[in-house]
Amino acid sequence: MLDHLSRRDFCATAIASILASTSSARAGEKKYDPGASDTAIKLGQTVPHSGPGSLYGVLGRVGEAYFQMINEQGGINGRKVTFLTLDDAYSAPKCVEATRRLVEQEEVLALFGSLGTAPQTAVHKYLNAKGVPQLLLNTGASKWNDPKNYKWTMAGLPLYPTEARILAKHVLSVKPDAKVGILYQNDDFGRDFLGPFKKVLADAGGTAKVITEQTYDLSDPTVDSQLVNLSNSGADVFYNISTGKASSQSIRKAAELGWKPLQLLSAGSTGRSILKAAGFENAKDIVAIRYAKEAGPGRWEKDKDVMAFETLRAKYLPNVDPDNTIAYAGYGQAATMAEILRRCGDDLTRGNVLRQASTLAGFHSPFFLDDINYGYTPDDYSPIKTLYISIFDGKDWQVTDKRFTE
Repeated sequence: MLDHLSRRDFCATAIASILASTSSARAGEKKYDPGASDTAIKLGQTVPHSGPGSLYGVLGRVGEAYFQMINEQGGINGRKVTFLTLDDAYSAPKCVEATRRLVEQEEVLALFGSLGTAPQTAVHKYLNAKGVPQLLLNTGASKWNDPKNYKWTMAGLPLYPTEARILAKHVLSVKPDAKVGILYQNDDFGRDFLGPFKKVLADAGGTAKVITEQTYDLSDPTVDSQLVNLSNSGADVFYNISTGKASSQSIRKAAELGWKPLQLLSAGSTGRSILKAAGFENAKDIVAIRYAKEAGPGRWEKDKDVMAFETLRAKYLPNVDPDNTIAYAGYGQAATMAEILRRCGDDLTRGNVLRQASTLAGFHSPFFLDDINYGYTPDDYSPIKTLYISIFDGKDWQVTDKRFTE
């Protein structure tokens, strides 16, 4: 009887040991989807390296430099990263073509840092149907915060409606009887700012109101005529919802016309390279939300993260200006994507890449102000929930103590 029990106990122990060993082996298994292996990870991106949005092509060049640096340091969890940044010229059809190439021919594991509401909308459903992560988009369109229906897509910028509502609240606090003139890009980008801003003014029930709106298309050579109309409207607040060269042109033209309203600028156009093209003196007193630091000379030049970016820039991208904050933003996003991949460990499946990205709440990008972190959760893809009001003093952005959290 005892011998029988001993044999039975021995067998049970042996079986348990085998099961535990099998389970442990499975737990340590390496898992890969297309674009990943024991030695390599392949990532993709589309940005305008040519055309009217080519100013933002530097995002791709910085990504290439960042992953070159990472590879020289041994890669991520021992794997070298291949990063492919393709030109979509800020064109939806070209974006579709380039994205399909990345997914179907290059077989990337994920895309990150791609730019533009309209181009990315053109591939939104395609990437979600394919189950390919579309992460850290350089657009803050509200549509990207839809984890229930489009879980594979996540914005990388503060959502435009959040930014618009905060700027409207600021206007009401400093100019309760404001007469607002608006210039906006004639696409989803512009409209995503426009509606929420106007709603806050309307809901306030006061005398502040929008008295005129002007639009422009990315293909327009200038926005001079729109600025003339705005300056003649009697508006004492100018909400400038523009990007790239249109931002520089509009700031400069307002100054040439002698029009000096309270000017609000969308955060994506606050980089020093854009303001330098407009003339720093012309940008003085512009108001914008702020969540990130500036590269180059000025307030943050001794900041450890800015200095790390400068080290990379000087070594790999000497033709990029030290104060190119678009480039610095690209550096921050590349560093964030690298963190997502580190957290994936040996489970380099697209599902795990998404899982790690959607649980980044609390992670601090080297591009962000010191007390601002990502806010992503699996149920809420809002990238950044805390924003500051800042004012350009003619040389640098001064971050005020007016902080809003949504």
